[in-house]
Amino acid sequence: MIHAYSEYYLNDAMQNLGDMTDYALTDCGYDPDEFFSWFISCGIASKIESGNPKYIAGMSGVELAREVILLTTGCYPAKDMTLSRSPGRKYWSGWILAYYQWFRGLKFAEMAENGLSLSDVLSLYILHEADLSKFVETADDIISRNRSASPSKLSVIRKARGFTQRQLSQQSGVALRMIQLYEQRQNDIGKAQAYTLLDLSKSLGCEIEDLLE
Repeated sequence: MIHAYSEYYLNDAMQNLGDMTDYALTDCGYDPDEFFSWFISCGIASKIESGNPKYIAGMSGVELAREVILLTTGCYPAKDMTLSRSPGRKYWSGWILAYYQWFRGLKFAEMAENGLSLSDVLSLYILHEADLSKFVETADDIISRNRSASPSKLSVIRKARGFTQRQLSQQSGVALRMIQLYEQRQNDIGKAQAYTLLDLSKSLGCEIEDLLE
């Protein structure tokens, strides 16, 4: 698997997201999922996902948290980080999410949308002494179950446009069976041929990226 940044920087990223989460939840008192949504929506999550060195290793965890809060609320928090405490559940949740994001290459938003929000990770603290692979396995299972239980993006957009699967097949030229397999997630639409994605997106009046899971 190709990672967005070198493993050399992984420890920095994990420590910084651990400190970011600990500071935001413990010192500033933010709700885990509220802060996690801010982290995603303000754009800093995408900077980390893409391997931007400034956000991976060039800023401390507290600086990252303060930047998220500034971009979201318009002002910096007044709280300083408590330096004497030992890393605990809140630190671990950010630390392990940074590892999982790097290892799997998923977007933080994808994790949250598929049942792996910050509060979900906090509830998995029982795994904090286990090998990292155990968390990866557990997180993979959670995301897989939630993806299979929710409609695919292709299905959602198709229905919003008022197409049946057969009508979309006729409109786009993509085989009906192929559309069914994509919607059932038996085939990964992210691995579809470029022309297939282009034909589907044109027929549905959306961007190719809107169809990708």
